[in-house]
Amino acid sequence: MHLYFIRQNSIIGYICDKRHLITNMKTRIIFALLLLFPAAVVLSKSAQQNLDKAAFYAVMDSGNLNAVEKEIDVVNNSSSTEKEGFAGALLMRKADLQKLPAQRLKSFKAGRIKFDTAIAADADNVEFHFLRLAIQEHAPKIVKYNKDIEADKKIVTKGYKNLAPAVQHAIMDYTKKSKVLAASDLN
Repeated sequence: MHLYFIRQNSIIGYICDKRHLITNMKTRIIFALLLLFPAAVVLSKSAQQNLDKAAFYAVMDSGNLNAVEKEIDVVNNSSSTEKEGFAGALLMRKADLQKLPAQRLKSFKAGRIKFDTAIAADADNVEFHFLRLAIQEHAPKIVKYNKDIEADKKIVTKGYKNLAPAVQHAIMDYTKKSKVLAASDLN
């Protein structure tokens, strides 16, 4: 009987030790996760990039497909509330740089949907009107994207002075190539 009692105590002791180890391990895992969670939040926020307007307009002006694709990624990862509009504009710019007509049309349509949705949601955004003006001025006639050029020109000329300096600089650079918008219109 004494042997039975020892055996029973050792089994109970073993089971209690096992439960204690499992509980202790769970506590350690939860504590580690609680320590790692704030770090993950900080890292995810730092991964979101701010939208650099000067870089955006430099890419829009360039004829480099790789730069446009990289900027699309930057815009999509940004925390900007305007990112859908900028991504749409970049997709339409990408269409101009692609070789195959089917790819060009697909990119242009996808960009147009994003951009038109963004401009409908924020109709007072002067920068979007400038982008649409520039895109419409250079869009091929076959896509029939040229109906708002004059209205956009009026909005851009009226709101030019309230824009950020980087955007004003981009518009001024654009006037050098534009047949619709002149630097004298902005004074």
